[in-house]
Amino acid sequence: MTSAAAPLLLMTPGPTRVPERVLRAGARPMIHHRTREFSAELATVVELLKPVFGTEAPVLPVHTTGRGALEAAICNFLSIGDEIAVCCNGKFGEMWAGFAESYGIIVHRICTDWTREVDVMDVARALETHPKICAVALTYSDTSTGVSNDIATVARTIRAVRPDVLVLVDGVSSIGGMPFAFDSWGVDFAATASQKCLMSSPGLSFVALSDRAWTATSRAKLPRNYWDFAAIQKEISKECPETPGTPPVDIVLQIAEALRLMHEEGLERVYQRHAQMAERARNGAAELGLALQCPNFGSFSTTLTAIAAPAGVAPKELRNGMRVRGVLTAGGLGKYADTSFRIGHMGDIRMADVDRTLVALAETLAELRVAR
Repeated sequence: MTSAAAPLLLMTPGPTRVPERVLRAGARPMIHHRTREFSAELATVVELLKPVFGTEAPVLPVHTTGRGALEAAICNFLSIGDEIAVCCNGKFGEMWAGFAESYGIIVHRICTDWTREVDVMDVARALETHPKICAVALTYSDTSTGVSNDIATVARTIRAVRPDVLVLVDGVSSIGGMPFAFDSWGVDFAATASQKCLMSSPGLSFVALSDRAWTATSRAKLPRNYWDFAAIQKEISKECPETPGTPPVDIVLQIAEALRLMHEEGLERVYQRHAQMAERARNGAAELGLALQCPNFGSFSTTLTAIAAPAGVAPKELRNGMRVRGVLTAGGLGKYADTSFRIGHMGDIRMADVDRTLVALAETLAELRVAR
């Protein structure tokens, strides 16, 4: 077992482990955000994020958590009384629907079964039934269930049925760890955040917008001061890029270094590593006699695995036993809070970390079974 003083291995869906090199980058003496030195680092972030998003468009920094970026999408693209379809096959789709409703948007909840991925036929039916829908929102990887929704197929279906409808994607727990092709898939908005696959400290998000999305911002009438994407775009487009207000300078420096690390590894190898870790986590759970929380998905996230606790064992007991062994996992969410636990394997996590987690899980299961 690991001593109490040893740092825990963070096998959670965020915040994730921050590599030493990234920590050092953020620990530099403070620099002012209106200097060429900072502008150079910000420009590096924007440029290196383009292939991570799969876009040629500028990627905008938003001084907020991932949730803030998703709320900002509502403010920038919609007006009171507009209609939106939200795919609610997990906690974070449902959360986005709640954001929209709080702003006076009419929300059509679709694909509400948490045990299934988004069904493109359900999306098509919603667009045909509700002709005033102007956007469809969905998650790429919902960490409440471990699903991976097929963004490319959903976006292609939307384009075939209603070419004018915006495709809004929550990529907070996936972009940077799973392949994403914003431009070629026909996505209109996508967001990610610093503390997950970008392996940095929490507090900064990034968003990409299509030409259709920018057109929507010019029509939308919801208030958006701090959330104003156009204001961010204006500052980012300067010869020496800036932000509208004071950004979390240390996190920008961290992300610049994290992106350098990711590109040094190679994005395809990053995605392959995540896929291999996810497969190992799923197979390892099965070898221990455990079932996935939602075993019938057509496609599973490669950044997180949600596992059902065995009968008679509380997830909290499992997580406490693993924590004693130096591994921190996450509890279940929503309707699965009392029946499951979640293993995050994203960002700087490596196969050896997954193996260590499975050993801690095996030892904890054995200990609990003996105790009974």
